[in-house]
Amino acid sequence: MGNYIYPKLNNFLGIKKLKPKELFEIIAGGESSTVEFKRKTTKYEKIAKEIVAMANTKGGYLIIGVDDDGTIYGIESEKSETEIIQQTCLFYIEPPIEPNIQIVNLNKKDILVLKIESSNKKPHRVINDDKNVKEYPKAYIRVGEKSIEASREMTRFLKSLTDERPLKIGIGENEKRLFEFIERNGRATVKDFARIVNISTRRAERIMIKLVRAGVLQIHNDSSSDYFTLV
Repeated sequence: MGNYIYPKLNNFLGIKKLKPKELFEIIAGGESSTVEFKRKTTKYEKIAKEIVAMANTKGGYLIIGVDDDGTIYGIESEKSETEIIQQTCLFYIEPPIEPNIQIVNLNKKDILVLKIESSNKKPHRVINDDKNVKEYPKAYIRVGEKSIEASREMTRFLKSLTDERPLKIGIGENEKRLFEFIERNGRATVKDFARIVNISTRRAERIMIKLVRAGVLQIHNDSSSDYFTLV
């Protein structure tokens, strides 16, 4: 990792510190779209996946030292666990994420809490450090209690959220036919839209993403492909 000097980041960088009672309440609520438990840090890529998914979605807490069922085990080394999180955020995620770390003592055991903000630099991606595996960095999102790989449509949508250019969109015949299709079927995919109006999937995708940004459509994640509904 070179001679990078890690900044002191365990003060939440001005973010309100969690009190033990508050952390107890978060843990008691179990894992969710904004809370993930890890008994200990494992591979950098696995930790990066959880961090990226929350940063690309609504943000949340990654809590180290707590098992999936909420059992509190604590961490063995504050220094070691903190360094792993810092290295993950800076070297295994692009663009890098500045880690906001806090150590909270529960039942005489230290718990590491990483507060992850919903990023304004979406989409963040996980960098695979295995030289034997050639693949592009992957974006992830948080769906329920799981972090899943973002589809191409979802990745494009995340990227569109950082576009500061004025949104220009018109409602023409193609859009009207899309709305009618969704009203009849409840949902539509990019392929559905491309087929019913006879345009390329890339063009269909661009139009639907614009409609999501405009607040007309809503994008949903599915196990097979993303789909869109009317708002």
